This record gives sequence, C-alpha cells and structure tokens, in this order.
Amino acid sequence: MKFIDIRHCYKVYKNGVTAIADLTLQIDKGEFVFVTGTTACGKSTLAKLLYREEKPSKGQVMVGGINVAKLYNSKVYKLRRKLGIVFQDFKLLPKLTVYENVAFGLDNLGLRGRTIKRKVLKALERVGLKEKIKSFPHQLSGGEQQRVCIARAIVNEPKLLICDEPTGNLDPKTSKEIVKVINSINKNMGTTVLMVTHDKEIVNSMKKRVITLENGVLTSDSQKGSYVADESN
Repeated sequence: MKFIDIRHCYKVYKNGVTAIADLTLQIDKGEFVFVTGTTACGKSTLAKLLYREEKPSKGQVMVGGINVAKLYNSKVYKLRRKLGIVFQDFKLLPKLTVYENVAFGLDNLGLRGRTIKRKVLKALERVGLKEKIKSFPHQLSGGEQQRVCIARAIVNEPKLLICDEPTGNLDPKTSKEIVKVINSINKNMGTTVLMVTHDKEIVNSMKKRVITLENGVLTSDSQKGSYVADESN
C-alpha cells in the first residue's frame, strides 16, 4: 500500500470553483515530492486535503492507511499526529521562547517532562538551533523562525511533513538553507515530504520528484524533474 494514495479526487468549493479535478496520485513512504503550478492551480488545496483542513467532494484520499474522506471531525487528531505541517507564515507564539514554541502541545499527548525535553532538544538540533532555546521569536531572523517551525513540526517524529510554500517569505540564500534542512529530515529521519512551492531555482536544483497541477488537473509527474509550470499564463 502506498503511504499517500489519492484516487479520482475532486474538490469543488461552495462558490463552484473546482480546485482539484480527477486527481490520482500515489506517493511512497520516504519520498520527497515537490508540488508546483501557477497561482490558484490547486497546490495548497491538495495539501489541505492531506491534513484534513478540507474534505474531498468526491474520490479517495488515503494517508498512512487513514481514509481522510471518511474521517469524523472528532478523529482528525489521529491523522494530525502522523503529520507535521510547515506554513509560509511562521505562526510562532510571540510570548513563548523557542523551546516553549517547539514543546507547545506535547503535554497534550500525555508526554512527561523528561521526554518532552529530549524530543524538543533533538528537534532543535536537527534544524541547527539548539543554542537558541531561550530566544523569543522577535529575536530571530526569518530563516531562524522558519527553522523553529520545522522543529515544531518534526518534534513528534511524524511520518509525513507537509510544507506549504515554506520559503515564500525568505530571500533566496535563506530559502536554500531551509530546503537543505527539510531534505536532511527526509534523508535522516525517513520522513515523507510533500513541499508546495513556486520557487523554480530550488525545484530545479534538487532533482526530486516534481508534480505539476494546472486548474486542479495533474499535468506532469516526473522523477528527478524540473519546474515546468508556465507562470506567464
């Protein structure tokens, strides 16, 4: 069974806009996949379907053996525990330190103090921020804030890391550093990575699997691919 198994999936919003149309896509455990395409092509909708921010209008969306389409709202937490999510905007809590931001929510999982500390320090070490544990978000650069977000996303060692435009607010040099961190997580933790991006340079340099959406339709799927979306349209 594929880790992500999407079959004949549609997502039609209440205003009549079709964001995803007859999408069939399988992703193996441990793969690193870029999702590209022009603005409003369905990239972020695909990500939202995977972490159950949205439900498909029709078709199957399976993530780690969980049928997202049939998942009751009260059971969404079971899916989210398998996932880590990184957004374009950092969504850090400004009054909490780096350590506290990464640790936030772990106590709700029934973890104890020593376990939480071990997990948080390990996650911060993976992103190269162990020395910043007492800093507050406003004391960090944009790249450092995004590293904190990545640490928070991987602190519970998720099976899938979904990154929705994680370099959108960063300069090119910092963007490359962030993608190196994400790539390291994929390689060293075996975490499946799905990264939504419009950054052509990063996609072309990484030579990973690249899928392209256009008007919600899958138009290309290439191993060691390149950015093929035409932004002029």
